[in-house]
Amino acid sequence: MRNLIITPNMAQNRERLSLGEFAEEAVIVEEAPKNVKHFIEANTEEATLNHLQHECITPVFSKDNELTINHAAFIETIQEAASSFFNGETIDTPEIRVSHVIKGRIPEAIRKPANQLLESDKTIYYERAAFSIDIPTIYETVGGNKLNLSIVGVRAYNQMNLYSKKSPEAFRLAIGFKNQVCCNMCIFTDGYKEDLRVSNTSELYRSALELFNNYNPAKHLHLMQSLGNTSMSEHQFCQILGKMRLYQCLPSGYQKSLPRMLLTDTQINSVAKAYINDENFSSFGNDLNMWKFYNLLTGANKSSYIDSFLDRSLNATEIAVGINAALHGDERYQWFID
Repeated sequence: MRNLIITPNMAQNRERLSLGEFAEEAVIVEEAPKNVKHFIEANTEEATLNHLQHECITPVFSKDNELTINHAAFIETIQEAASSFFNGETIDTPEIRVSHVIKGRIPEAIRKPANQLLESDKTIYYERAAFSIDIPTIYETVGGNKLNLSIVGVRAYNQMNLYSKKSPEAFRLAIGFKNQVCCNMCIFTDGYKEDLRVSNTSELYRSALELFNNYNPAKHLHLMQSLGNTSMSEHQFCQILGKMRLYQCLPSGYQKSLPRMLLTDTQINSVAKAYINDENFSSFGNDLNMWKFYNLLTGANKSSYIDSFLDRSLNATEIAVGINAALHGDERYQWFID
C-alpha cells in the first residue's frame, strides 16, 4: 500500500477523504508546577517590594510618633549598597519573605462590622521580614554544588521597644553563599552582623558597606571546601544526633560549659529524616562527608522563624566546623562525638 501524503490540494479536500474518523481528540498536557525552594520556609509568605512600599503602613515609636525604618527602606538601602560595592556584577531582585501580619483599620472604619470592611478600610504591616539578594556572577562550586554570593537581611519589630521614644533600631545583616540546589544559606562569622544598630538609612548604608568590605569570601569558601575532605560513619552520625537531642535537656550550668547548639528538637529530627530521604545530601547506609552534614543542618534551619534564622545559620556553620575539627582530635566539640 502506498503511503498517504497530504499535499496542499489534498488538504483542501480533506473532508472528502473522511480522515476525521481516524483522528483523536487533542489532550492538553499541563506542566506540573515546579517545587520552588526558598531560603527560608517556616511560617513565612512571599511579598513584593511594591507591596511593602505601597500597601503597608510604617510603625512608629509611640512616645514621640517618630517613624521607624520600614522593611521596604531596609531592603532598598541594602540593595543600593550592594549595587555600589559590587559595581559591574549582576544584582538579582530581592526575594522577600514576611510573617506575623499586624492588621488594623483606618479611623473611619472603626465601627464597621468585619464582614463589611473594604480593602481601603484596612491597614497592615508585618512584624518580621527577611530578604535575600543573590549576586549570581560571583559563584563557586563546592562538593559538586554551585554556590552564589548572597546577602540576607532580617528585621523583627518584636525585638524592639516601640512603646518608647525613637532610639537606634536593630537589624541583622549577613553576606555569604547560597547553595543553588537547595537554597540553603551558608553564613560565616566575618560575614554576619547580628546586632546592627542604626538611626537612619545613611548609617545603615555605611554599615552594609563595612560588612561587605570585611567579609573574606576566599576564606569562607576554603572552609566549606575543607568539609568535603572528612567523613563520619553512620554510627558517629547517630551518636551526634543523640548528643544534640540530649543537649536540650542538660542542666544549664553543664550546657554553658559546652559550645552552643541552637537547633531545636524538631530541626534535629529533620536532619535525621534528610539523612535518609534528601535528594541531594542523603547518605543512608554510607559514610557521610561533613559538607553533606553541614547542608543537612542548614536545610533544617529553613524551618526557623525569621527572627532566629540568621543566628541558627551561623550556628550551623559553627557546629559543622567544630565537629569536623573534633573528628581530627580537637577537644572543644569532643562531647558531641564521644
